[in-house]
Amino acid sequence: MQGKSMHHTDTIKQLINEGKTEEAVHLSDAFIEKGEASDTVWYLRGNACRKQGDTRQALNSYLRAMELNPDSPAQQAYNMLIDILNFYNRDMYNQ
Repeated sequence: MQGKSMHHTDTIKQLINEGKTEEAVHLSDAFIEKGEASDTVWYLRGNACRKQGDTRQALNSYLRAMELNPDSPAQQAYNMLIDILNFYNRDMYNQ
């Protein structure tokens, strides 16, 4: 199972690296629907959503990854995205 999951994540990573974020999200969703989503799939889905500008979906995906694996790199990505949102929100209030 681990080898199969690893192949999924390599494909998703490649799609993201090629800028094919919509395809990466669709592929992630397909694995999620089949019950084959590891924390890495959720993390990568979050990265693809973030690159598409879908902050809400990115945060939700990172949270799901952290539920599956508290040591997931999604924790750092989630915190970074929250920091960015807080920065921009503060900036909006100061205008």
